[in-house]
This record gives sequence, structure tokens and C-alpha cells, in this order.
Amino acid sequence: MKDDKEFQKKIKKAEKTAYIAMLFSFIASVLLLFAVYDPSFSIFGNKESKLIYSTIIEDEDKIENGIHIRTGLIDAEGLMTVINNCTNCHSAKLVVQNKMSTESWNATIKWMQETQNLWDLGSNQEVIVNYLVTNYPPTAKGRRMILTNIDWYTLKN
Repeated sequence: MKDDKEFQKKIKKAEKTAYIAMLFSFIASVLLLFAVYDPSFSIFGNKESKLIYSTIIEDEDKIENGIHIRTGLIDAEGLMTVINNCTNCHSAKLVVQNKMSTESWNATIKWMQETQNLWDLGSNQEVIVNYLVTNYPPTAKGRRMILTNIDWYTLKN
């Protein structure tokens, strides 16, 4: 009988320990979820990092002097469509340095869809191409000015 009571005590103690371990695991899981959901989350109440994090989020789509701050793109009709579809894969600088015509942009988009896994843009393609052609049109000027007044000489063997 005495052994039976001792055994029951050990079982209750093991159950209590298991319950505490489960509770601890649950609390740790909740804290981990908070940390993943909100990277500025801190159990120590670091208000400064939360302020910086929220300021970055608020400034992400800020426009100053007609320029989208984060990307450097001109604020015009179609801007957010371009940002949402083009800057997922590459920098906005890569987009705007390629000043192309409507036909060239459509051919480039087709090439990206065939070789680079670009998704079907649907009606967004027209919006994107119009934005790019309007705000970043092709220019006749090349990468550098044509050299003039050069005093050429012949190299000797």
C-alpha cells in the first residue's frame, strides 16, 4: 500500500512537471510568433527600435518633389503598378536606365516572361509601358557625347 502511494505521488509530480513544460512551450511559441510578426517586438520594451521600424514603414511610399523616395521613380500615373510589378525582381534604377519605346518595352516584357519567369501582367502591362514611355522616353543621346576635336595619331610598330 505504501508503494502504491509513493507511485501515485511520483505520477502527480510527473504530471505537474509535464504541465509546466507545456505551459512554458506555449508561452515561448507565442513570443516567437510576436517576434516573427513584428520584428520590432521586444520583451524589454525597446520603444526606440519600434519608433524607427514604424517610421521606415511610413516613409516607404513617401513622395517628395515629385519623386518616390524609396525607388527614385517619378510620381505619375502608374507609379505603384510599376513598383509592385518591376521592383520585385530588380532595382528601379535598372528599369529607368533602359529608356525604350512602347514596342521595345513590350518585347522586353515578353522576353522576361519567356526566360525570366515573369508572370502575366494582364492589363497592368499597358499601364507599366505607358508609365515608362511617358516618364523615361528613349533619347537620341548615347552613353557619352561624340568625341570631337581629337588629334589622332598613327601607332608605329
